Amino acid sequence: MVVCVCNAIRESQVRDAARNGCRTACQAYRALGCQAKCGQCVMVARAIIDTERAAA
Repeated sequence: MVVCVCNAIRESQVRDAARNGCRTACQAYRALGCQAKCGQCVMVARAIIDTERAAA
């Protein structure tokens, strides 16, 4: 699933960033070499990161 259309970031990339220690959407985006642009994806990215952190 595409999480961020502006940056073409996929769910798997956000999950990997969370597993590598990113705690926020902004940290995950920076780790992927980009930043949130329109911001509509931040809530979804945050939910994915929270899910990964809870599973760890």
